[in-house]
Amino acid sequence: MEPLFLKPLPPLDRSADQTLTVQLYRALLAAIRAGDLTGSLPSSRAAAGVFGVARNTVNAAYELLEAEGAVTIRRGAAPVILGRAAPTPTLPIRNDLPRLSERGRSIAASGEDRDRAGPMTPGQPDPDLFPRDLWARLLRRAARLTAGAALGYRHYTGLPALQEALARRLTTDRGMVVTPEQILVTPGAQASLTLLALTLGDPGDTALIEDPGYSGAKMAFRLAGLKLHPLPVDAEGADCGPAPAARLIYLTPANQYPLGVRLSLARRAAFLDHARRHDAVIVEDDYDSEFLWHGRPIAAFQPEAPERIVTIGTAAKALTPGLRLGWIVAPPGLAAALAAAQRSLGLAANVHAQAALAALIEDGRYRAHLFRIAATYGERGRAFARALRAIPGVEAADPSGGVQLTIRLPAGSEAAAHAAVLGAGFAPAALSAFCIGPGQSGLVAGFADATPERIAGFCAALARALKR
Repeated sequence: MEPLFLKPLPPLDRSADQTLTVQLYRALLAAIRAGDLTGSLPSSRAAAGVFGVARNTVNAAYELLEAEGAVTIRRGAAPVILGRAAPTPTLPIRNDLPRLSERGRSIAASGEDRDRAGPMTPGQPDPDLFPRDLWARLLRRAARLTAGAALGYRHYTGLPALQEALARRLTTDRGMVVTPEQILVTPGAQASLTLLALTLGDPGDTALIEDPGYSGAKMAFRLAGLKLHPLPVDAEGADCGPAPAARLIYLTPANQYPLGVRLSLARRAAFLDHARRHDAVIVEDDYDSEFLWHGRPIAAFQPEAPERIVTIGTAAKALTPGLRLGWIVAPPGLAAALAAAQRSLGLAANVHAQAALAALIEDGRYRAHLFRIAATYGERGRAFARALRAIPGVEAADPSGGVQLTIRLPAGSEAAAHAAVLGAGFAPAALSAFCIGPGQSGLVAGFADATPERIAGFCAALARALKR
């Protein structure tokens, strides 16, 4: 019999993870591509003897080669090789990895600092306070009872039960003017911001954004091609001032992120006037309105102009970011179009998690959970601020809400202080990282998980850094 191959095939390995069929198929295909095997293949009986395998193994490998277009098989005849499965390249072969596009590099770079993790991370709730057993029971119930259209694509923008539960809660607790049809359930705040940036603004449009402000909003707007105009923040919140005409205005009015101040009534009026004169949309980020540590709560901004304001919210602070649950309250005239865009972008939330959250809200246990953790968070925030104020040169006001506070530092000390606290095992953010304009000196640290031991360790590391 003619030699099977111009070059020998690598031996088959019976201990390998790949099946003998796959090993044989790949070895034969490589030989065909290299030109080391031409004409026809031996019969399955002959090949089985050569390779020491069963005929069924050989036949399965030959069928894979036929599906690849490398051979043709006729009953009663040897498989005929059709030639090389891939043409010889005319350009030099490159072995480097595929590269990202310019847009891909921008997206990847924007997300590099978003994986911050560790104690005292700003915006991070205490995972130990997440009601694991209760959530597990709700998920099991949701898995058993969720059926029909809910498991398909019909309710892509939100499970009706959750839309209805959220509409009632937002109306009662936040004073919003909303119907279930206006609510889009998303995989979280960042998904909501991405959807709004891509659909409400065109590349080159201007977006007004708080400075310092939420990095996730800046990222979403920049990647949508919008030009960012910084809004200075003082004790009354963001200042509209002589801002240019804009398409989008991003605000955190209930508890400015990261400085923790409230948007005054006068400033609210100024932003509404600006939006109406320039046909702008206000994006209200109501990210942690559930947590208020002193004073009376202020209602959401949305009721003052339901046709002009889009509000986003999330369960990340009240429960945990890992649930990937957020929502958008859209003006009636925009809700349907945003829902269609949400479907096109694939920004859907897990249906069982939605059903579990709806049940948690409807039976009152969501509010009870908030009340319980709010008491703990408030105590921790005040204790953290007191300890920080005991360090010479450090300013830290008692938080009015949220789960993070801003630590003001002497000029020029931010880098060393940040490095020292990171080195001690904590995960605050540099205040300058939130700024578009000249960076402010300070740190932004979470206090949801601020136990007495962690507060002491954080403050000791910060004090040592400032003494150097």
